[in-house]
Amino acid sequence: MNKRIILLFVLCVLSVTLFAQRKTYCNPINIDYGYCPIPNFTTWGKHRATADPVIVNYKGDYYLFSTNQWGYWWSSDMLNWNFVFRHFLTKELTDKYPNLYDDLCAPAVGIKGDTMFVFGSTYTSEFPIWTSTDPKNNKWEKAVDHFEIGGWDPAFFTDDDGKLYMYNGSSNVYPMYGVELDRKTFNPIGTRKETLLTNGERYGWHRFGEYMDNTFLKGFMEGSWMTKHNNKYYLQWGGPGTEFSHYADGVAVSDHPLGPFTHASLPMSYKPGGFARGAGHGATFQDKWDNYWHVSTMVVGVKNNFERRIGIWPAGFDNDDVMYCNTAWGDYPHYIPSGKADHLQSQFTGWMLLNYDKPVQVSSTLGGFHANNAVDENIKTYWSAQTANKGEWIQTALGEVSTVNAVQINYADQDAEFLGKQQGTYHQYKLYYSTDGKTWKVLVDKSNNKTDVPHEYVQLDNPVKARYIKLENIHMPTGKFAISGLRVFGLGNGAKPDAVKQFIVLRTEDDKRSAWIRWQPVDNAYAYNIYVGTAPDKLYNCIMVHNANDYFYKAMDKEMPYYFAIEAINENGVSQLTKAKAE
Repeated sequence: MNKRIILLFVLCVLSVTLFAQRKTYCNPINIDYGYCPIPNFTTWGKHRATADPVIVNYKGDYYLFSTNQWGYWWSSDMLNWNFVFRHFLTKELTDKYPNLYDDLCAPAVGIKGDTMFVFGSTYTSEFPIWTSTDPKNNKWEKAVDHFEIGGWDPAFFTDDDGKLYMYNGSSNVYPMYGVELDRKTFNPIGTRKETLLTNGERYGWHRFGEYMDNTFLKGFMEGSWMTKHNNKYYLQWGGPGTEFSHYADGVAVSDHPLGPFTHASLPMSYKPGGFARGAGHGATFQDKWDNYWHVSTMVVGVKNNFERRIGIWPAGFDNDDVMYCNTAWGDYPHYIPSGKADHLQSQFTGWMLLNYDKPVQVSSTLGGFHANNAVDENIKTYWSAQTANKGEWIQTALGEVSTVNAVQINYADQDAEFLGKQQGTYHQYKLYYSTDGKTWKVLVDKSNNKTDVPHEYVQLDNPVKARYIKLENIHMPTGKFAISGLRVFGLGNGAKPDAVKQFIVLRTEDDKRSAWIRWQPVDNAYAYNIYVGTAPDKLYNCIMVHNANDYFYKAMDKEMPYYFAIEAINENGVSQLTKAKAE
């Protein structure tokens, strides 16, 4: 073997090794979510809940704030999050309002010079604005004792010229507002200005309800956020309702921070399909390499309409300054960049879900919480064992011996006992793998774990060959041993699915906001990705559909043409795209 061949061989080995070591994440993000603190919201069962997230990049670290968590998180890498316990309600407020639970609801977080400032939603004038130059060590001061104008679902924005603005609004009647604030006193300069209203008559996705039909209410507009890019202002907002699969963030564009704004036709962050749905009421930020990201709310909505989680998505601006958010494969493993990345190019690992709707065996079953609920790709359904005892287990088949790269364990809340943020709680478990269902080896041992991991995600250092995966309970923080998703990722050994044929989009004559999408089923596929856009090369929305060959799409701008593409999915990979246009 000559030196050139040896060098090429070494480079290939190094390349494979480095590629294998790339870190990954999987939505919903695995943080120690607090439990809902509001008794009236937990009458159907106590449960974890948060929403309305903001992430800011501050002094080289990432800080995550969200609703009613009695604190916040920080991270150096967007993978490992450290919780800082803090109450933002003052004693003055808790003495005056003993049943006040909104410690920090839908928070606004901004950066002004070297200072971070935080403010929670309120309709009163009694909440302070907090500031810190050392949030990692929980050092905070009041910038103002009372922010007189208040505001629900607020967001702060500091422009390049140093001017400070606040946006707020949460209503299906009133518009979103914006106002300039004095940088020192936080007093308003002038009065609030109306910036945006929903327009469900034109934009289909603005309509309330799971089926976008304005059932019992009209669509809400809430959760504002502002991003500036190339001297344009991108006002983002959440709607039409946090309870629904198509909860999304829209975007409207202006040449001035207070408008007038023009709605974009597509939602900016949109994830109505897959295991965990929804991508609304969030915030856009840049990482250490100036890559854009969007963090937003994902829907559970079982124990209460406001039972929710958090997801992060690659985002950015294309060459035409169109703002996008890439939620395709949004709850599958993705690589986390370690440098400058093109987010129009997917960071999806290519690891497929290996156990969708495959046979399951369990140690016991509580009532109607059946075993296959853990593999049906629906976060709203779950299997529960009869107890939380050590030794309860669930086993999932992969169908054939496959390469396993990662496992996600999504715990559900069954008979949980907690209200509010609990510290010192933890999960303990063991994962096993087998090629024959008889001889088992330990895959992951977390029997000594002391952290709270409600959406545990484990990337294997060394992939394994397995046909069965088994999860054994050691310890639960509260409630029964219950799993909404035991999700195994990797690659099978068979053929990728065939390309979709007869892909048809039928746009109605009477209501051009809606279309009926149909396609010939692919025999060797378990799911499909439908890509949507208003230009053939800008298919920025994605809908994952399981076990079906049609989809009713009601999210269109009635004044725009729409373009579509579809790909078939199985355990071995993805088919080629098939394209169509709404006729």
